[in-house]
Amino acid sequence: MLRQRTLKGTVSTVGIGLHSGKKVSMTLRPAPSNTGIVFRRVDMEPPLLLDLHPERVGETMLCTALIDKEAKVATIEHLLSALAGLGIDNLYVDLDAAEIPIMDGSAAPFLYLLLSTGIEELKAPKRFIRIKKTIEAGKGDGWAKLMPFDGFKASFEIEFNHPAVSATAQSLEIDFSRQAYASEIARARTFGFMRDVEMLRSRNLILGGALENAIVLDEFRVLNQDGLRYADEFIRHKILDAIGDLYTLGHGIIGAYHGYKSGHAINNLLARALLQQQDAWEMVSLDERQKGQVIFVDNYVFAGI
Repeated sequence: MLRQRTLKGTVSTVGIGLHSGKKVSMTLRPAPSNTGIVFRRVDMEPPLLLDLHPERVGETMLCTALIDKEAKVATIEHLLSALAGLGIDNLYVDLDAAEIPIMDGSAAPFLYLLLSTGIEELKAPKRFIRIKKTIEAGKGDGWAKLMPFDGFKASFEIEFNHPAVSATAQSLEIDFSRQAYASEIARARTFGFMRDVEMLRSRNLILGGALENAIVLDEFRVLNQDGLRYADEFIRHKILDAIGDLYTLGHGIIGAYHGYKSGHAINNLLARALLQQQDAWEMVSLDERQKGQVIFVDNYVFAGI
């Protein structure tokens, strides 16, 4: 039987929020079986807890944010992507501000932070959402869907009117039974365009954005001195985001995801649509003989980290 996971110990880090520009301290703590991923705003008295659920997502403008009454936790997608990549089911995330630190703009720092304290298997069986029929959601000219598949794979198509992005791959599929999250996806950074900076900052967004935590493009080229980490880093980051957005479901998926010009809003619509159509999915547990279907949860072994 595949078992639920948490951390062996507690680990902390300090960074800045991508949108707020403010310093934030974050501590990750082990949690018992069937707790799920729980965010705790420890700067509030008493600390306010936000459970992970697609219907708690209240903002999707350039990030995914959980909102409950007066409390918010924003930019959760990169951390959730790393948790999904390591198959961590239960965790307390303590924060003293309203945003997860952006780190370097990818999921890799979270991956190494989590692995630095180690992964602990719990006694309870791990549960997956198995997709039984295709579910689709869209907004504008973008859409995303989940389809039945014996394993987990993610594919994406992008269209950006920018020469540097257009020069890279516009479509990509990753089958996580054959390719490791840590090596193929985790290091892909978020990206943005200089032409949008003034408008976004006037709306109190990307106040902490910099070359150290994002790929930045002017009208023609990538401005980061070291260039791209992957030849197709833009589309790989879109897959990274999608994995994190879907992990608001609280469980790994046995199925296939495909996104076309999708983003946080559409991914959240897709997760909500899935839960609403109960004949489209089922909750399952797998034994060791079925591990090959969900090797995604053991990526960190195969990635050599």
